[in-house]
Amino acid sequence: MVGMLMFGDERMGSDSKGRHDGRSNEKLRGITIKAGVQGSADGSAYIEWGKNKVMASAYGPRAPMTDEKYHDAKAKVNCTYTMAPFSVSERKRARRDRRSTEISKVLSEALQCSVRAERFPRSVIDVEVLVLDADAGTRCACLTAASVALADAGIPLYGLVSACSVGKAKGELIVDPDLEEDQKGEADMPVGVLSPSGEIVLFQMDGLMVKGEIEEALKMAYKACEEVLSLQRDSLVSRFGGQGLSVRRPAHRRYGEYRSYRMGSARVEPWKEDDTPVWDEDPEGVD
Repeated sequence: MVGMLMFGDERMGSDSKGRHDGRSNEKLRGITIKAGVQGSADGSAYIEWGKNKVMASAYGPRAPMTDEKYHDAKAKVNCTYTMAPFSVSERKRARRDRRSTEISKVLSEALQCSVRAERFPRSVIDVEVLVLDADAGTRCACLTAASVALADAGIPLYGLVSACSVGKAKGELIVDPDLEEDQKGEADMPVGVLSPSGEIVLFQMDGLMVKGEIEEALKMAYKACEEVLSLQRDSLVSRFGGQGLSVRRPAHRRYGEYRSYRMGSARVEPWKEDDTPVWDEDPEGVD
């Protein structure tokens, strides 16, 4: 149930100024992903990304609340980003702030692009991400873990969303900046990519980069996201033994029970019309 990427000591020739932790400019921090770690959720994932520690849980599809917004033709994905009070060095108040609201919004929009939402009209899919320990790049770690949690819940997906940040420090572009590099750097650009289409579902930037730097940063982000995707796949393959089809039924069953209750009729089975798996027929079961 583990996908792991370990540190490397090698340095690229272009990394003349170096990084304080010895990584090359294109090297990710150590990443560990585990799927299916929370029994009470429909799907879950835990990720350690450098010093970041994040738990993601997925629930649904479910019926929308009376005053809750929803779509008539498709499911609505709601992602809630929360930082634990002990996740940062100075104790954080346990309440919502503007930053958490903003990150929740961009994560919801990114995950919405990955879900085959048209299969579950007039319903809601909830994703909760809790940051247990923060060290820069939490939104990328949360998006990566949330996508694995959705897959673990059996939600039909177009593909997994992988995310990584590219920063600028000492005049050079660097992949996956840590807290020190983020605080002292000149720019930070988190990017989320939907596989296998390569569609960008998250793109933000804090700071300044010229056009050429942005283009190069995107290339570096795509390459890093491919490494992250491999770890996401490994965690799901380890959990399900490479049988992507085995995680299809739960989401449809939950939706069928919800529709049956709401319509007062026999059980609704939306997969009868289009009996395709959560992912494409990939032997690794995650595309």
